[in-house]
Amino acid sequence: MEYRIRTTKTQEFIDITGIIKEEVKKSGTKEGIVVVFIPHVTAGITINENADPDVVSDILCVLSKVIPESHSYRHLEGNSPAHIKASLFGSSCTIIIENGELKLGTWQGAYFCEFDGPRERKICIKIMK
Repeated sequence: MEYRIRTTKTQEFIDITGIIKEEVKKSGTKEGIVVVFIPHVTAGITINENADPDVVSDILCVLSKVIPESHSYRHLEGNSPAHIKASLFGSSCTIIIENGELKLGTWQGAYFCEFDGPRERKICIKIMK
């Protein structure tokens, strides 16, 4: 299954846990895994806390300090920081499905990570029984 989302900021995390849960529910899968793949070189995915929005703010703040926008990057397109951040986060995650539910921790959620927006993006979801 492929979803399209529109990001609205240069950098943002969008909670996609609900999208993934809905796909698992529609599939009827009780036991298996779901793989979420982000087919972009300046975006990624992560699993982290989704209860306190300050966690996302803190992550983005530290990323901007560790990987600054202004540096002597050689990539002419000007989005090297986005490429670096996407490489650090990765382009996929796998979540166990148990009893028809995502086996996430109490505070965990899946986030689409935009590092070069705003853009229209894709999220690919594959469920394996």
